Amino acid sequence: MARMLMRALERKGHSVEVASELRSYSRVPDTDVWTDLIANAGLEVSRISERWRDEPTPDVWFCYHPYYKAPDLIGPRLAERFGLAYVTAESSYAAKRDDGPWMKWQGSVRNGLERAVVNFCLTERDRPGILAAVPTARTASLKPFIDTALFAEKGSRRDEPGLCLMSVAMMREGDKFESYRFLAGALKKLPESLPWTLSVIGDGPKAAEVKQLFADIPAGRVEWLGSKPETEVAELLAKGSIYVWPGNGEAYGLAYLEAQAAGLPVIAQRIAGVPEVVADGVSGTLTPPGDGDAYAGAIADLLNDDARRMALAAKARNFVLEQRSLDQAAATIDAILRETTGLK
Repeated sequence: MARMLMRALERKGHSVEVASELRSYSRVPDTDVWTDLIANAGLEVSRISERWRDEPTPDVWFCYHPYYKAPDLIGPRLAERFGLAYVTAESSYAAKRDDGPWMKWQGSVRNGLERAVVNFCLTERDRPGILAAVPTARTASLKPFIDTALFAEKGSRRDEPGLCLMSVAMMREGDKFESYRFLAGALKKLPESLPWTLSVIGDGPKAAEVKQLFADIPAGRVEWLGSKPETEVAELLAKGSIYVWPGNGEAYGLAYLEAQAAGLPVIAQRIAGVPEVVADGVSGTLTPPGDGDAYAGAIADLLNDDARRMALAAKARNFVLEQRSLDQAAATIDAILRETTGLK
């Protein structure tokens, strides 16, 4: 999403530069880690300040996804020193981190929210936390989006014989692994008579363990495609019939938008930020969180109903191409920045 935001800004004629590559992420709230972060951030502020004394300063400092484990320790200081407009996108704030070991990190996030002329919210889940912490914070809605060029040029897909379920996800511990576990369990509940295969695009450190989750599924049903480049992912998705990914812990999931742009209806759980990118009953089906029977039933229903599957496929494609494109997001970002920062 950070790369997509940069492309959206450039699409409207803005010049974008990555000013710093300092990584502020902290895995644990260790005092020594915080001390090192503050020291390194100070060095970056000094380095950038020295450079800007001899070069034109930017109009805006734009920070993507500051949250308690990864606060922006540079931007607010430079914005104050040089009189820049400060902007965030996908800021996240949870009051439960106000006290305890993350307090210092959390305070930096709050400082950024207070400083920002606007905070772009990619999901409605983030807005209440921001406004509870900083009631005067300026927020603006920016729905998750993708560059639809790869999908738009392919034209509408047709439903091929032989129903192929598709999944695209990294194979790593945590929510991704739990989604794979949930998916494997649901597929095992499907009647053996249903004609389906599953193609999985993705790789990662938990690949062996993920594949083991599906070991009880009959041979020939599951195909492991490994990691693929963006263009090939688009081509592979266009050959599928249904996109299946439970979505445990997904902030929203750009892969859902890519699948829908390729003409695949989605079956996911109504969980976390998934409803922000999948329109239940329009572009797919969202089932209750943790209900494996309901999830398996939703898959079976679409496999058995050609007319509904194809209708959802068309609506899914139109939903993304018409409402979640890079051009639309670029126009939204540009208009809000000009309103809030004074850009000409």
